[in-house]
Amino acid sequence: MHQITIPSHLLPSDGRFGSGPSMVRSAQLEALTSGPAAGLMGTSHRKAPVKDLVGSIKNGLTDLFALPDGYQVVLGNGGASAMWDALTLSVIERRSFHAVSGVFGKKFAKAVAGAPFLEQPVVVQATPGERATPVADQSVDAYAWAHNETSTGVLTPVLRPAGASEQQLVLVDGTSAAAGAQFDASQADIYYFSPQKNFGADAGIWFALMSPAALARVERIAASARWIPEFLSLKTAVANSVKNQTLNTPALATLVMVENQISWLIENGGMVWADERCAQSSKTLYDWAESCPVVRPFVAETEARSPVVVCLEFDQAVSAPQLAQVLRDNGIVDVEPYRGIGANQLRVATFVSREPADVQKLTGCLDYAIDALIGQ
Repeated sequence: MHQITIPSHLLPSDGRFGSGPSMVRSAQLEALTSGPAAGLMGTSHRKAPVKDLVGSIKNGLTDLFALPDGYQVVLGNGGASAMWDALTLSVIERRSFHAVSGVFGKKFAKAVAGAPFLEQPVVVQATPGERATPVADQSVDAYAWAHNETSTGVLTPVLRPAGASEQQLVLVDGTSAAAGAQFDASQADIYYFSPQKNFGADAGIWFALMSPAALARVERIAASARWIPEFLSLKTAVANSVKNQTLNTPALATLVMVENQISWLIENGGMVWADERCAQSSKTLYDWAESCPVVRPFVAETEARSPVVVCLEFDQAVSAPQLAQVLRDNGIVDVEPYRGIGANQLRVATFVSREPADVQKLTGCLDYAIDALIGQ
């Protein structure tokens, strides 16, 4: 395949469209080297300046997500993988229900299934590209699913299953939807996420919005005979979060970037603005896919389509790996499908930091590259 050069006037202003580590706004990077936060790097996370930063983030998340009275913002070291283990140890009492719409939901269910002190979970698994809907089951004490399946681009609403009792907790992995898709925080007992998606920061830390019922469950299990290593103890994480700190030294650069992003989101209109902005960008791609003869949205059901991660399925006339390489050669990066999905796809993030005009530009680049590939 000879080199295909996309004309410069078609290119977006920023080519970072990855659904993993995401595009970071320049203002977030500038916050690391100038302003009040610049002097925090290399200082103790147990002293007032960094603890004030954590407190500011907690207050900002409380406002951004309009948390109900009694809910607490909890943070801890690690990412979603650490949180799945922490929930397995600290929240699920006996048995859990998992609605699996992709890889991330499946990984949590697998972690629970391997716990020798729990019964085997109830798992409802959808075909890739379809949504698994949580339903009430009186044999479980917790329900779990991903708000947005980053691997497949499926969105599952944050809604307590009809018929679920107050004693059953709802655990929602915010994944790439957190700060990009609106939801009612009261519908979940623990809504958790890492900040490298819509918050435009690095990984290495998790955040959780926890209800009074979830906090009480954590206390009760911690007081039982169950062995819980301190690093994965949510009781330890809650106790440290109350003090505006984490068990071990956090990634301070991540905290600085998160605070900057929260302020930017709130200044622009909060979750209403963020939701509309992401929906506008994703609609541009879905509309393009439905009008292009060689591609379709991977998620067929309109209501299940993610506003923040768009998966595009190509006909055999177009090789998605070749198309991704053409884009990468022209500075548009990280649009490959999730590893292990094995489909002829591209996966494009439409996170809130992304300018909608750049998504429109991307469709022009796709048209140009597809025509060039087919013409070879």
